[in-house]
Amino acid sequence: MAKQVKNMSEEVILRFDNVMFEYTKRKPIIDEVSFSVRKGSKLTLMGQNGAGKSTIFKLITGDIKPTEGEVFENNNATIATASQMIEKDDMELTVEQYFSKAFGDVPGNIRSQISKAMNAVNLDVPIDLKVGALSGGQQARILLAFALIQKPDILLLDEPTNNLDKDGIDHLIQFLIMYDKTVIVISHDADFLNCFTEGVIYLDVFTKKVETYVGDYYSVVEEINKRIEREVKKNAQLKKEIIDNKEKVNFFANKGGKMRKLASKLKEEIEDLEENKVDVRREDKTIREFTIPAQGIIGEVVKIKALKVIKNHQAVIKEVDITLRQRDRLLISGPNGIGKSTLLRSLVENKDKESTEILENTTVGYYSQDFATLDYGQTVFDSLQDAMADGIDTQEMRSIAAGFLITGELMGLDISHLSEGQKGLLSFARLVLMKPGLLVLDEPTNHINFRHIPIIAKAINKYEGTIILISHMPDFVKEIEFENQLNLGRM
Repeated sequence: MAKQVKNMSEEVILRFDNVMFEYTKRKPIIDEVSFSVRKGSKLTLMGQNGAGKSTIFKLITGDIKPTEGEVFENNNATIATASQMIEKDDMELTVEQYFSKAFGDVPGNIRSQISKAMNAVNLDVPIDLKVGALSGGQQARILLAFALIQKPDILLLDEPTNNLDKDGIDHLIQFLIMYDKTVIVISHDADFLNCFTEGVIYLDVFTKKVETYVGDYYSVVEEINKRIEREVKKNAQLKKEIIDNKEKVNFFANKGGKMRKLASKLKEEIEDLEENKVDVRREDKTIREFTIPAQGIIGEVVKIKALKVIKNHQAVIKEVDITLRQRDRLLISGPNGIGKSTLLRSLVENKDKESTEILENTTVGYYSQDFATLDYGQTVFDSLQDAMADGIDTQEMRSIAAGFLITGELMGLDISHLSEGQKGLLSFARLVLMKPGLLVLDEPTNHINFRHIPIIAKAINKYEGTIILISHMPDFVKEIEFENQLNLGRM
């Protein structure tokens, strides 16, 4: 059974003391947040999209400073973060150069340390290979290994299972169970979290507050749900008493004399009952059901005549004969590092006509797993406006955005200030606004709250244009009908 965490100051390695942080004045991301983390604990940082989970991580690492309050780390604890994705500026570095960034003074045995860190995440790639040449799954493991090579007292993992295949996730679980230092994880993968989590820090996007619990992930979620049920029942009972008392007040107030005094007393009781009502936690809102309008192309939309498959870290050209027309769907599969994302990027760029070709004047809706299609320096409003197809006005654009939980308060923010989940929803809103003739989707469930995924799958399945999809999530894929499959691992 989950329970509220007790303070154990002698074991505390990290403490938040009434911390408030805001990007925009009077619009706090978190407000009066206080919690402590015991040395060696393994915790989940849980909360709705945009609740401030990534902000908490940045406050821990010192990348940002609290607007109010203090963040304390015990005895100069070392901290390392396995981020969600590689920075664009690092893509041209070799693997060795990238790992060297983890040190002020690069040690003489750097290659030995790199080897140990990569072994810990079950990764085998040449260290002279550029980071940008790695697959999404390989980059995810590099990010984790980069954190591990620093041997931190506090390890922060932000969606570490994104892009990892089953073997990679199993290997990560084994490592985390054996790791004897403090770990805090953000993830939407409940089964993964339940394997090693022993407590939860819960951020509420509406109250901006934090609650902390002890227990494995599923028991904490069960306790939270039971608490919500109790709060709903209590409020329903109070509401009934308030209504009954208001009816009595109206009756007695018209009687005069002592009855009026009774009515006055009942009014005071009503005020007390109103004060006793509790704020029931509002769980994640889900996005509205949506439709991605199709451009309405007739004929052959895509031709793939040759593609590169990565085997033993070498590119091998394979000739194929794939033609996709309107409403055709192609599912691309294969192990991490085989070249799936590279194929999609080369297809979207549409430069090598001898290998891949897209019908002229086709609007391509590309969902990139690293959000390469988004300009982080743009505001959300400008990004949506740039994606608008002919015939869509600003009012309709705002309505579509609202369906993806992109409300007015987000419109003026730079995209760099959005959470990864919000960037994902922004990308889907842009796809709707584009009215594409071809959807190219590279791991479109990464960073997306699990509550939204069935709605997204339904919309993709109803789309009447051409679809090319990569996804590591079987439950998502099975909701979409595919006539064609391409397994790069079997070529």
